[in-house]
Amino acid sequence: MAETETGATARLAEWICQQRTDDLPPYVPHQSRRLFLDHLGAAVPGAATGESRALRAYLGEVYAGDEAVVVGAAGLSAPGAAYANAAAAHSQDLDDGYTPGGVHPSSPTLPAVLAAAQRHRVGPDRTLLAAAVAVEVTCRVAAAGHPAIREYGFHNTCAAGVFGAAAGVSVLLGLDARRTAYALGLAGSHAGGLMQFLHGGDGIKRMHAGRAARDGLTCAELAARGISGPADVLEGRYGYFATFARGSWDPSALVDDLGEVWRMTRTYVKPYPGCRDAHGPVDAALRLRHEHGLTAGDVAQATVATLTRVAARPAHEPDTAFNAQMSIPYNVAVAFADGEVGLAQFGDDRRADPGLLDLADRIGVEGSAECDRQFPSRRPSILTVLARDGRTFVERVENPVGEPDNPMSDEALTAKFVRQCAPVLGTEDAEALADVIWRFDDLAALDRALRGERRAERTKTPDVPLGRRSRR
Repeated sequence: MAETETGATARLAEWICQQRTDDLPPYVPHQSRRLFLDHLGAAVPGAATGESRALRAYLGEVYAGDEAVVVGAAGLSAPGAAYANAAAAHSQDLDDGYTPGGVHPSSPTLPAVLAAAQRHRVGPDRTLLAAAVAVEVTCRVAAAGHPAIREYGFHNTCAAGVFGAAAGVSVLLGLDARRTAYALGLAGSHAGGLMQFLHGGDGIKRMHAGRAARDGLTCAELAARGISGPADVLEGRYGYFATFARGSWDPSALVDDLGEVWRMTRTYVKPYPGCRDAHGPVDAALRLRHEHGLTAGDVAQATVATLTRVAARPAHEPDTAFNAQMSIPYNVAVAFADGEVGLAQFGDDRRADPGLLDLADRIGVEGSAECDRQFPSRRPSILTVLARDGRTFVERVENPVGEPDNPMSDEALTAKFVRQCAPVLGTEDAEALADVIWRFDDLAALDRALRGERRAERTKTPDVPLGRRSRR
């Protein structure tokens, strides 16, 4: 093995424990605020789903406590809150991603960091630092084993996310290098998550982020108590990359430029709730609608050229919200029909519309070698539309909105947050919560905002959207 490979876990652990708030470039805590805003903007509507409610009912039985706030309900112990909030954020395909790692890094990590910060009464600055480290480690672990880990059937969000959660909580607890390595070593035996949900039973996908958040938090707290894990868990003979990637991994993606290049600043955010591979085609459809007035009635047929691996996926009929979110034809059809792609577009009534389904049936997807050559530095897609009047339109998207090279501004990210949260909270409370997150200078204020105290005071009823819990 190369020297980089043999000491990868130790190098990563040493870097994690050396991080200090005062040493961070200013763009890193700012990015942590963006990550928290986007994460909670996914968790608030996600907590309202039936699956999230069912999960919280179970977690309330086995993780009773009042250590950390839970979006959508009363408080729980820290591991239970981490699980519930992570699953909620990952429940409607609204959470962020990191293309080189094929991973959603915030959902499995930020809930663990926030719950542990509340449990241990850690201040906001250190919480932002821990969040940055957690997402950074997740991005690096995921990228080092991608695409092999994905091709062998494992879900990077769960598999890599547990390492990031353990790293972030290790920062909060102030663990030294030895115990941070223990936390990573323990996390390695908690990694997992199968991609079989792509073929049915998609409810488990939401649980993957929850499990990673809970287990990563637990691993760090066990390490703090001296419980050991293998010090070479990432690179060892029977370690993470040998097992999950079958030895096909890139050590440089894991440890090169640590602290010099922050990969967590290169995550993408989603303007639409659905598979990221559908976002470029949706952008193209919305452009054609805006610039040329094309609507659903104008489209005779259309073709999306995209990555070959995306085109090779089994077709998803939009019979469930998840399948509709995974279906590029459905996403493009609803973009032409409605001029927007939001949570309402994946509701039962909209998905049952015969005209919309007929249009989706006339939209094909094909692999493109040209698109393949540009990935992952770009996520290109090409939409070709034959209109009913005989005209042909071709719209190319080099990078969908929200990618690091085509970013959403802070203002656009706030607007997205309010748009997603207002149906649950009301516009005024959604805007107030966004302001608290941007400031991120008082975790107690964030706790109160997530529990809906402002609305409770106005309505004088305990039945508020985000739940109430007794104050300590």
